[in-house]
Amino acid sequence: MEFAPGDDPLDVLERWKSEADSAGAVLTDAMTLCTVDARGRPRGRIVLWKGRYGRSLSFFTNYESAKGRELGVTPFAALVFHFASAERQARVEGSVARLSAEDSDAYFQTRPRESQIGAWASVQSEPLADRELLLARVHEFEERFSGVQVPRPAHWGGFALEAERIELWSGQVGRLHDRAVYVASSSGWDFQRLYP
Repeated sequence: MEFAPGDDPLDVLERWKSEADSAGAVLTDAMTLCTVDARGRPRGRIVLWKGRYGRSLSFFTNYESAKGRELGVTPFAALVFHFASAERQARVEGSVARLSAEDSDAYFQTRPRESQIGAWASVQSEPLADRELLLARVHEFEERFSGVQVPRPAHWGGFALEAERIELWSGQVGRLHDRAVYVASSSGWDFQRLYP
């Protein structure tokens, strides 16, 4: 059996990602981020996992995007990881808070320059009349920051999801999958095995 009491489920998740990387899987840092809109309707999209801080998993986005606004109103979310070739899935739920400006600045400087310019040029999630307008905005910011380091725009940065509940799933023969849930507690993680 893959799961046991006493495991740290985030350690398991990191091991799964490392094993997927070693097996040559692509986009092993991709995760589905699920938020809710103002009407309480769920919305999901793929974002990239950019780090772990204790029980928190981080990702970066435009704070004024649909997901950024939704997290500003309802600071709770769910993440889903899927390692298809290994038949593994992890679901992570918890509260969400912005990372510090210093952490966001540090990550922003690791991005390719084109992505940095894109963070300035894109009015993310807003209607776009035609692609030429976007390309004109890219050109505008390329000229604005010509010959200098691109600073992080104030509307762009990181979020951290503090894991409160993690469900791990590992495919098994006959669909008798190994499945367990871990709930954060003051002493670590409470463990419960689940029927598949």
